[in-house]
Amino acid sequence: MLISIIRGAIVLIGLALQILLSLFTNLYLTDHVALINVIYRIVGLLITLGLIRNSRSYSYTLPWIVIILVFPLVGTLLYIIIGYNKKRSRRLKSILKSEEKSSKYLIQDESIRKEINNNSRIRYITDYTNYPVTTNNDVSYYPLGEIAFKEMIKELKKANKFIFFEYFIVAPGKMWNSILEILKEKAKQGVEVRVMYDDLGCFSSLKSSYPKELEKYGIKCVVFNKLTPVSGIIMNNRDHRKILVIDGKVAFSGGINIADEYINEKVKYGHWKDNGIKVSGDAVWNYTVMFLTIWNAFKKTDSNYEKYKYKYPKSKEHKGYVIPYGETPLDEEVTGQNIYLNIINQANDYVYICTPYLIIDTDMINALTLAAKRGVDVRIIIPGIPDKKIVYSLSESYIEPLVKYGVKVYRYTPGFVHSKMFLADDNIATVGTINLDYRSLYLHFECGLYLENVKCIKEIKNDMIDTLDKSKEVSRKEARPPFLKAVRQAILRLVAPLM
Repeated sequence: MLISIIRGAIVLIGLALQILLSLFTNLYLTDHVALINVIYRIVGLLITLGLIRNSRSYSYTLPWIVIILVFPLVGTLLYIIIGYNKKRSRRLKSILKSEEKSSKYLIQDESIRKEINNNSRIRYITDYTNYPVTTNNDVSYYPLGEIAFKEMIKELKKANKFIFFEYFIVAPGKMWNSILEILKEKAKQGVEVRVMYDDLGCFSSLKSSYPKELEKYGIKCVVFNKLTPVSGIIMNNRDHRKILVIDGKVAFSGGINIADEYINEKVKYGHWKDNGIKVSGDAVWNYTVMFLTIWNAFKKTDSNYEKYKYKYPKSKEHKGYVIPYGETPLDEEVTGQNIYLNIINQANDYVYICTPYLIIDTDMINALTLAAKRGVDVRIIIPGIPDKKIVYSLSESYIEPLVKYGVKVYRYTPGFVHSKMFLADDNIATVGTINLDYRSLYLHFECGLYLENVKCIKEIKNDMIDTLDKSKEVSRKEARPPFLKAVRQAILRLVAPLM
């Protein structure tokens, strides 16, 4: 813990020095050279016009526009340093190149393509995420992290070729220590083991030298977007994915990270409601390519991904449509949100949603309320016990406009909901890592699993109903905040996209 505090202090001091130096230099210049002030105002105006012209969501870009117009110098500097790093960051450029190279491995089966021509939801996903839809899969759903964890351990013990492991948070404890012992043993046996984790996600749990410790055991390691005093300011784009691929035969994903609270071994915010999902079949390849894409952006290890592809025997049974897909801030398309919007907009009977954070833009608010107005039963489950009080207060600010027009919002009374799920009309579901907040939808690298007419959707529905039974519906009276709280929430909503 002490190492994390020291490392954090070093990074924060470095960031503060960069910002203070930039501000001092520019304030000094604007005080002594009037032309500089004029230049900043012109640059700020040009940035604002660019944001208006190219905005994918005004709810996301509005705070930047306000800050730049009200505080031209500070706002312009912040945007240049933090807000607009897609084309400036060497890391992100490397990922973009790796994505382009990986696209040749994502080939859609033409016979399935013909099947989905009239299915606009699936066609959108394959066309705009580039990940193929498959029908030759078995999918298992686990309603709690501890259940998924047991299955992960069982499958890890079977590995004989490779293990690809990519998680946002890894923290020492029962969960990670159990997995690590298997990884060490498998590496000793000659199994190729690769571990990738996000530096910010593991900032307080793993020391900066941890990759060297893993490499002593023969485990290869990549730290995503490592924070440093110099380059750490470009830290908005994090790897929030949860992916475990074993021998190309089996893949796990879902909401759980690798820390004891996710399996209820450590109680922090009451009962931790999470989930996991296991895929066996052709769709595993999508997860494999996702992992290799990010890995090779940092370590150019693989010239050919095909050696990691397992060829499943073709089944005569059509097992429904399965699409593991990646979401990336490098796309012009906000695919994660659009997949959610398509489900809501095309639902006929009901839409049930689980999300830890409810920080949504006007497009999502309008879709949810319009669905409720046309008679769709729309229910959203959020935590009863928050993990972050400010973020939770921000989430609460969106309840009133939803409840007002017939959307039912429930608080999970036993504790914290971390599942990210959509379920509609008994035949459509998504399970993955994509929260209903700006960070997940616009800034992070995420992954989801789209399911249609797949057997496990029945299990997902049972889990949703069970979770609803343990939750309390928010009344219209409860949804209406007191005046001062409403003012505070309004301010939070203004800066939400910057958080």
